[in-house]
Amino acid sequence: MGDEDVDGKCRNMSACSSTTSYSTKLFLFMVPLVVISAFVFVNIGPKTPTSFLTSLSTSSHHLPPSPSLPPAPAPALSPLPPEMLPSLSASSLSTKVESIQDDYNRTIQMNLINVTTTSSNVTSTASLEPKKRRVLSNLEKIEFELQKARASIKAASMDDPVDDPDYVPLGPMYWNAKVFHRSYLEMEKQFKIYVYKEGEPPLFHDGPCKSIYSMEGSFIYEMETDTRFRTNNPDKAHAFYLPFSVVKMVRYVYERNSRDFSPIRNTVRDYINLVGDKYPYWNRSIGADHFILSCHDWGPEASFSHPHLGHNSIRALCNANTSEKFKPRKDVSIPEINLRTGSLTGLVGGPSPSSRPILAFFAGGVHGPVRPVLLEHWENKDNDIRVHKYLPRGTSYSDMMRNSKFCICPSGYEVASPRIVEALYSGCVPVLINSGYVPPFSDVLNWRSFSVIVSVEDIPNLKTILTAISPRQYLRMYRRVLKVRRHFEVNSPAKRFDVFHMILHSIWVRRLNVRIREV
Repeated sequence: MGDEDVDGKCRNMSACSSTTSYSTKLFLFMVPLVVISAFVFVNIGPKTPTSFLTSLSTSSHHLPPSPSLPPAPAPALSPLPPEMLPSLSASSLSTKVESIQDDYNRTIQMNLINVTTTSSNVTSTASLEPKKRRVLSNLEKIEFELQKARASIKAASMDDPVDDPDYVPLGPMYWNAKVFHRSYLEMEKQFKIYVYKEGEPPLFHDGPCKSIYSMEGSFIYEMETDTRFRTNNPDKAHAFYLPFSVVKMVRYVYERNSRDFSPIRNTVRDYINLVGDKYPYWNRSIGADHFILSCHDWGPEASFSHPHLGHNSIRALCNANTSEKFKPRKDVSIPEINLRTGSLTGLVGGPSPSSRPILAFFAGGVHGPVRPVLLEHWENKDNDIRVHKYLPRGTSYSDMMRNSKFCICPSGYEVASPRIVEALYSGCVPVLINSGYVPPFSDVLNWRSFSVIVSVEDIPNLKTILTAISPRQYLRMYRRVLKVRRHFEVNSPAKRFDVFHMILHSIWVRRLNVRIREV
């Protein structure tokens, strides 16, 4: 073995010795650190595998990252005219809030008027002790259901499925067909009405079914026999129906030609005081979730027999005149339908447009401010515009409507007229001439798409206005009339999307405009 080999071995041994010495020193240095770290972890670290905040964040991934909740997205189109929109403010529930309520039912004390504040409370107390759970009151449950319905309606879009076993609203006849359809389905899913049982016929729980005021009796009958929307438990009701008939009061309470309205006024006021004393619901909302329905001309006057009834309650009226305190956002315009036999037999149907030789038709008595102007300009003066005070002998009123392209519907003493629905039944495009009238279901239907609206000042230009409508546009309006008239048909029993359900839907929308909370 040479000197170089000996030197190499010595160098290797020296290196190994140095390495061993270094490792020993490093080991002696690390041992105290490990001991100290273990001591610190045991005394300072979490005493349980997961903290409350950790478990909350892992099990509740729905919680938003910031205290404030974003408002629900607005729909692309507005379902209603702006003045009739439900109160869907920025404080409306979003999907995240619904998820929180689902996961922590009755833990979060929701205030539907101020959802943002409630959300802030949830975020700030999440790391503290959980709140004691409490049972929501019946009113809180109802308001939460309505808030979810508002959010669902607001989120309706063009991508919604369109399958429906009976009818799918489509076309320009609707302000927003998708939103209307979603709202209608939400109504079918949860809307419940309590009908007060107090009162005896004929003033209460009764009404005419075979006259110009037939909607009073038809609606009362359907509500009395309905099992889908009516509830016998008032604690589960979203709305409350006051089932009196103004028509019956005029007949049995009012003294003819006395001009003394006080008997009707006292009857209405006494009934409201009765249900207000017996139940908590009227006083709880000051009447805001209660409604009446009347087709008599005196319906609006009767509604002000009690101040809260006229100013707060939902009034479903045929005489929907804005100059007489009708408020489209709160009140409901319903159609005036003259059912002479109590059914639609022989009323619905008519020939095609090519078999309608008459341009426009009207026949009726002279009363109110509008009809004298119409008769002055057009009575027996034009073969295309057939206007009569009295029809010639042997001439059928219904046949004249079926043979006309346009049916003139002027106001009488009051703004409503049964001719509007008669025109729709006959397939005749209505021509509305009035002032201050809100047409039925204007929260859903775009009347200008299937009717002609003429001001009283334009009556002399009536023929010019109608002849300016091209044949193609008239055909569009005619087809739309055939589609929307299902919403004005009276059925017994009621059918989906008919006049009974459209009235209910309008009341449903007004109920969505109201939020009630316990004080």
